[in-house]
Amino acid sequence: MPTLTFALNHMTAPGLKLDAFFALAVSLGMNAVEIRNDLDGNAILDGTTPAEVKALAERHGVTIISINALQRFNEWTPARAAEAGDLIGYAAACGARALVLVPKNDGTGQAEGERQANLREALEALKPLLEAAGIIGLVEPLGFEICSLRSKREAAEAIRAIGGERTFRLVHDTFHHHLAGEPELFADLTGLVHISGVEDPAVAVSDMRDAHRVLVGPADRIGNTSQIKALLAAGYAGPLSFEPFAPAVHAVANPKAVVAGSIAFLRENI
Repeated sequence: MPTLTFALNHMTAPGLKLDAFFALAVSLGMNAVEIRNDLDGNAILDGTTPAEVKALAERHGVTIISINALQRFNEWTPARAAEAGDLIGYAAACGARALVLVPKNDGTGQAEGERQANLREALEALKPLLEAAGIIGLVEPLGFEICSLRSKREAAEAIRAIGGERTFRLVHDTFHHHLAGEPELFADLTGLVHISGVEDPAVAVSDMRDAHRVLVGPADRIGNTSQIKALLAAGYAGPLSFEPFAPAVHAVANPKAVVAGSIAFLRENI
């Protein structure tokens, strides 16, 4: 039986302050966490300094495996470059290992040729910034039909084309992988796996959105267990990070119990 290593993304319990979130991860037997820069009233948006975040992580004995995320990274502008510099600097100062890179997801930049050129331009610009800080760039294709980077193959080809294999890795998100319908895994280039499930029996795959994303359990429709088994068989040995976006999950009074239930399900079925 493969050894499963789990991590916790702050989106699992976004109402918890960082101290309580780190404590939740530890209570679940995890020492790897992802923090976010899109949670109002919470670190990073509330002005918490990277030194404070680093001290909290050290006190709890957790490793910050990523900051999630630089949005619209493949629309490279002076403003994006400044934002990237700030986030990479924050990541380095708080002890984070990586920065998640999320493509624009508004129906623009999808044309053949245009999207590949935009992606390569952004990766080439990010590469020296990340390397100077010792931070990994985690490229996360999104499965939505309006996304400018749906294909992990295109991401992998761009990373290899610029000699970026040591600077960039892919995020395999089980939700987005299912939506994209791309069978290849690219386990050798995968640096992180995000896991969430969809249980709503009525929603069509093309209509699945973040609000449908719950913890992985027996009613999951998107094949988390088969995806994880395939990734492990192909050599992936990194963490599986819980990233549910459903308001119903965020409203749970005892997040430890529900996450522990999902861990138990995955351990039994993988």
